[in-house]
Amino acid sequence: MIAQLQKHVRLWFLTAIALLAAVPPAIARDFTYEYAGQTLTYTVLSEEDKTCETKAGYTPSAGNPVSGAVVIPETVSDGTDTYTVIQIGVYAFYGCSDLTSITIPNSITTIGNLAFNGCSGLSSITIPSSITTIGESAFYGCSGLSSIEIPNSVTEIGNYVFSNCHGLISVI
Repeated sequence: MIAQLQKHVRLWFLTAIALLAAVPPAIARDFTYEYAGQTLTYTVLSEEDKTCETKAGYTPSAGNPVSGAVVIPETVSDGTDTYTVIQIGVYAFYGCSDLTSITIPNSITTIGNLAFNGCSGLSSITIPSSITTIGESAFYGCSGLSSIEIPNSVTEIGNYVFSNCHGLISVI
């Protein structure tokens, strides 16, 4: 019985190693793309599916330091391949206090945690019906927002999404 169990464990272990060896390592690759007067940085999520996200960052200079009205395109190109933008990365626009409005395409399904944290000048955002997830503290400190409409497609809203949004008077 023990010998049989050892045989199964060995077989499982060898299968697991073979599966791991068959999976190519994931390498995050960033590139910039200019659209509607703004240059944003994107991170490739899947070369196979040709998907990407707006770059995540933990300081304003690491994400997308922008100002004014920003339009995120549905597709972007690195000069060779075209990728569909499917999410706004964690901390993507962190601390962009001069960002006034953001237009999100229908290809995006997720707004990452703290994506617009500290964007105090953000006064206009339209969340498309493609969005299903709004991450934790996504709009934390967006004191310029006075109203926002969340579509029925959103099934998950993280904690503290609108904390310190002192100007927010209407959430639909």
